[in-house]
Amino acid sequence: MSPLVFLYAALAGGVGAGLRYLVDLGVARLVGTRYPWGVLVINLTGSFALGVVTGGFPGAAFIVGAGLLGGYTTFSTAMLDTVALWRDGSSRAAVFNAVGMLILGVLAAIAGLALGTALTG
Repeated sequence: MSPLVFLYAALAGGVGAGLRYLVDLGVARLVGTRYPWGVLVINLTGSFALGVVTGGFPGAAFIVGAGLLGGYTTFSTAMLDTVALWRDGSSRAAVFNAVGMLILGVLAAIAGLALGTALTG
């Protein structure tokens, strides 16, 4: 990998992290913070977008995938939110957060791959 590709991926990761903050903030303003809807939206849109990029534009997969979407999506926050929900006595919400995000994330990635492949296929 060339140093320039590494630099582009690192810069894209910073942009992705900024986007994650803005999306999380925007969703929280719309629906509140009782449940971590922002993290769900971020991870599902990120899974979909990575599917589109991988399926349709594999040459951009490292910079966009590892960089932009790597900075944008957040598995660790999702799991920490799950633990926080469980500790707060919201066991149903915790299970939905963990299992729901996994299932919906896989479905979003499948849909993104299908769209990406259709766009360039």
